[in-house]
Amino acid sequence: MKRILTLLAVVLLGISLVGMIGLGNGKVALVLDVGGRGDLSFNDMGFWGAARAAEDFGLEVVDVSSATPADYLPNIQLTSASGEYDLIIGVGFLLGDAMNTVAPNYPDQKYAAIDVDTFTANQPNIMNLVFKEEQMSALVGALGAMAAAHYGYRYVGAVLGMEIPVLFHFEAGYRFGIDWGLQKYMEHEGLAEKPEVGLLSVYTGSFDDTALGKSTTEAQLAQGAVAVYNVAGPLGIGDLEAITEYHLNARTETGPPYYFGVDANQDWMGNGMHTLASGMKLVDVAVYKAIESVVNGTFAGGSNVFELNNGGVKISKAKDLLDSIEAGLEGKRIEYADQYAVIENWAENRNTVPAWIWEAVDELEAAILDGSIVVPTANTTDEINAIRDKYPLP
Repeated sequence: MKRILTLLAVVLLGISLVGMIGLGNGKVALVLDVGGRGDLSFNDMGFWGAARAAEDFGLEVVDVSSATPADYLPNIQLTSASGEYDLIIGVGFLLGDAMNTVAPNYPDQKYAAIDVDTFTANQPNIMNLVFKEEQMSALVGALGAMAAAHYGYRYVGAVLGMEIPVLFHFEAGYRFGIDWGLQKYMEHEGLAEKPEVGLLSVYTGSFDDTALGKSTTEAQLAQGAVAVYNVAGPLGIGDLEAITEYHLNARTETGPPYYFGVDANQDWMGNGMHTLASGMKLVDVAVYKAIESVVNGTFAGGSNVFELNNGGVKISKAKDLLDSIEAGLEGKRIEYADQYAVIENWAENRNTVPAWIWEAVDELEAAILDGSIVVPTANTTDEINAIRDKYPLP
């Protein structure tokens, strides 16, 4: 376990700030959010999607890191002014304001913006790539709630980044899923009332302060959280460190408390021992499709929505673990000799949750897919407060 966690730190520190992939006539710029390459989450997924497109279409991809939020505007401005790029992609909501400011000055430049629909809706040269994060978060929340009730835990936890619309989607879905899961548990067990399971959620104001993620998770574990959902990208490495240390101190290897990964499939992290599931947001798929549209001449401004129905979001399953292991081996984030232990540990940990709970999660997923359940979402403070009032989860 220590070797895996050390490897994560090496990955974060050792990857170069700017990289190039592929050859060909086309050129794409990928402007990354803070955290950069090696975050094992949002930025990495954007890069992986661009890398696949570069290989498939014979393109050159340049990734441009943002060390601080102050870099967003100059990075978008400089890449636009160069005139070198067929497409400029902004990876993350926080780049939206900068892109919205620069894009009108370069009407012939094509842009793709991830998670910034509300900023750029009226820009004809910006393709908006947006996700229904509430859907996969509902599945994660339902799983966490039923696991908490099963094991007698008082809370389900969540460590979030900044209070922005995208993260409100996560929180809204998570709250709905927890409430749904408690209702399902009550029905399955023949209880007169829903189990008393609440939500511990903290907006840290950061996406990359791993020490803050660790201390926040430690506080939630001390209060009795069965699991902690990382909704803060690389900050979540600190979440997993806290959960790993908790198990080391308790001399346990599986079972609660669990870690819920985010964006990428993070089930392999920590040697596969403590991540019960990941709420996957397939930024790589969205980036690939945006580049493909430029190659095919079908690029158009406006919103492109990724959800359960088109594979844009999901809760992690066995195939996702195998895919992440394969990618980890290629990227040297996972050692060849460790892959079988990761699979074995993951399977043992998943088996600590009764089969009927997994079947209930599948039931919720099917209901979202067929439209019989519409998971609520929120884009404003007023809207998320209304959802908090509807699903208080004390």
